[in-house]
Amino acid sequence: MFQRTIIAELRLWANQKKHKPLILCGARQVGKTVAVNMFAEEFDRYIYLDLQKEDDLNIFRQQLPVRQLIQMIALKKGVDLSSGKRLIFIDEIQNSPEATGMLRYFYEELPETHVIAAGSLLEIMMERKRVSFPVGRVEYRYMYPLTFREFLNAMDKQAALNYLNTVPVPQLAHETLLGLFHTFTLIGGMPEVVQKYSEIQNVLTLKPIYEGLITTYLNDVARYARSVTTAGLLRHAIESAPLEAGKRIKFQGFGNSDYRSREMSEVLKTLERAMLLKLLYPTTSVQIPALPNLKKSPRLQFLDTGLLNYRAGLQVSFFEHDNLHSFYRGKIAKHIVYQEIIASDCLTDRKPVFWTRETKQSNAEVDYLLPYRDILIPVEIKAGKSGALRSLHQFMDRAEHPWAIRLYSDEISVDRVKTSKGKFFHLLNLPYYLAGELNAYAEWFVNEKPSI
Repeated sequence: MFQRTIIAELRLWANQKKHKPLILCGARQVGKTVAVNMFAEEFDRYIYLDLQKEDDLNIFRQQLPVRQLIQMIALKKGVDLSSGKRLIFIDEIQNSPEATGMLRYFYEELPETHVIAAGSLLEIMMERKRVSFPVGRVEYRYMYPLTFREFLNAMDKQAALNYLNTVPVPQLAHETLLGLFHTFTLIGGMPEVVQKYSEIQNVLTLKPIYEGLITTYLNDVARYARSVTTAGLLRHAIESAPLEAGKRIKFQGFGNSDYRSREMSEVLKTLERAMLLKLLYPTTSVQIPALPNLKKSPRLQFLDTGLLNYRAGLQVSFFEHDNLHSFYRGKIAKHIVYQEIIASDCLTDRKPVFWTRETKQSNAEVDYLLPYRDILIPVEIKAGKSGALRSLHQFMDRAEHPWAIRLYSDEISVDRVKTSKGKFFHLLNLPYYLAGELNAYAEWFVNEKPSI
């Protein structure tokens, strides 16, 4: 098995003098249980509770005081918890309102015991059972499919990883990193897929895994649905979401259906709470805070680009093109960039925001706004060195700073650009594979003002 970035974050949490129980959120099959089990090797005592099992559920149904509960857990599992550094992992906690309510008492009465809870469909099940996590008594972390950085580690590409850690990336590493990122975009970041590919490196062997993952999400419909009608809506949404991902959507008639706007809005927001997708909304602001306009059409981001490629039948195209913008109308390039941006932040559930300016005469859209200190740096996702970048120019005419970024397939460079209104700004051109490193490159760009 390979290391995940979340383990370093769990280590920081565990080393706090006063730590709260930690809730690890993430979609099914993104590797939460495996990551915690690996992290548990750093403890003297470890107990794993799976609340899909009746024996483990019954421990909490007795509603014992927390000190008696800990003794019951130790007795049931045959683990001495009286000394040493100890961790209790409560998996699938959404199945037990009693276990959820008990988290506050671990924090208040047993702060020396480390407690991690995780589960799929957390928000949905908690809402349905009218249970909430104790406010101010727990911390949250978020887990997604592998990032490109984690993919390189899983593939044992240490040299490439070392180059990725260097700011700026040396020119000699560009072709290697771009090729590896192309492969990563092809197969995606689901742990089981990456594990299999690292062993055999044959895309054809991945089909049963992709199919199994999609079937798992479809089988979960019964757990999301409140009725047979809702179950049908959810199945349609799960099957259609990969085909609609990477573009702005309308709820009305989503996925070439006859479903009404309100129906599909509720269903897609349910899947968003299950962390299978995200609805990304635009803003018209050019400065912080960039408040999203929830009345506008959102851009749909699916869980994983590899699943999207499989579902849409795009995998063959990866062997026909050497540029992510060369097929599927450029949607894959934007989708994998968003996936990298989202997965690189495990501390918050903040969603990327893009910029729009819509008038009767023309529309403008910038793909992503990067918060950096007290400014918003616009980020465009484009192909090649050519391109008018008209939307980016419109943003920069309104911005109070001179910094902009373009993600594309070529090497790192910096241009001094003039808008049609006469404003000069600095444009940092970065290859796609640095999408997860934008914060580091913004720091380098603004502070060192490179002229590559």
